[in-house]
Amino acid sequence: MISAPKTVLCIHDLPGFGRASLSVIIPVLSALGVQAVALPTAVLSTHTGGLGTPARMSNPGYGPAALAHYKRLGIRFDCIYSGYLADAGQAHLVQQALELWPDALAIVDPVLGDHGRMYSGLSDDMIPAMRGLCARAGLILPNPTEAALLLGDAPTETPGLELVAQQAARLTTLCPQVVVTGVPAGRRSIACVGAQRDGGGFISRSSFLPRLYHGTGDIFGAVVAGKMMQGNVTEAAVQTAAAFVIECIRATPEGADERLGVWLERALPLLSADREGPLSPVRSGYGE
Repeated sequence: MISAPKTVLCIHDLPGFGRASLSVIIPVLSALGVQAVALPTAVLSTHTGGLGTPARMSNPGYGPAALAHYKRLGIRFDCIYSGYLADAGQAHLVQQALELWPDALAIVDPVLGDHGRMYSGLSDDMIPAMRGLCARAGLILPNPTEAALLLGDAPTETPGLELVAQQAARLTTLCPQVVVTGVPAGRRSIACVGAQRDGGGFISRSSFLPRLYHGTGDIFGAVVAGKMMQGNVTEAAVQTAAAFVIECIRATPEGADERLGVWLERALPLLSADREGPLSPVRSGYGE
C-alpha cells in the first residue's frame, strides 16, 4: 500500500516575483514528494532584496484562523518549517502552530541578518522572539551572523570555522540540533557546521561559487526539510541540500540578475530524480 506523502506546514512570506521564500519552498518540497501547506506571513509583490518597496498584503487574523481551520479538518503535520517573520508578533503564530501539532518536527530558520549585521527593517525585539522559537525547535538553521545574534555575541562578517563550531555547540543548549549554514571555509569552499546536544557534530564542505542569489537559503532549508521527511539523518539532508543549491547556481547563466534568484526551474528535475538517494554535486548537464 502506498503511504500518503508527508506534510510540511511552511510559515514564510510569499513574494509574487523573485525566487525566494514560499515561491521556491513549495516546488522544492513537491519535487521531493512532500506535500507543502503554505501559511504566508505576508503576501508581497516581490521579495525585499533590492527590488524596491514591494506592495504588501497582510491580514494578522488570517494565520490563527487558518491554523484553527486545519485543526478542525484533522490535518496532521509531520513538520513545521518557519522562516522570515516581518515582526516579533508573528513568532506567536509559529508558537501556536507548534502547540497545536506538538509531534511535528519543528525546523526554524531564524532569519535575522547576514554578513555581520541585522537585516534592515527588523527591530531588536526580533532576536528574543527568534530565540524563543529556537528553544521549541528540533532543528535550527542559522547562518553565522544569526548564530552570533542568538547567542548575544558580536557578529563578524567572516568568522572562522573554529569559532562557528564553538557557537554551534553553544547553541545546542537552546535547540538539540543546530546546523550553521554558509560558513566561509577558504577561497574555494563553503561549509555547514552541525552540532547536537549529545555531543555529536559534523562539518560538510561544498564548492564555493562566487555568485550570490536571493532565495538560496530558502531552497537549502526546504531540501533539508524534505529529505528529513524521507527519513534522512540531518547530515545527509544537509549534504543533499548544499549539493542542490550548487546545481541551482550552475543552472543559472553568469550575468543573470542575482536579485531574481537562481533558475530553479532548470534544476528541479535533478531533485525529483534524487528522491531515493544522495544528490551528487558533480552531476550536472545544463546547456548554456
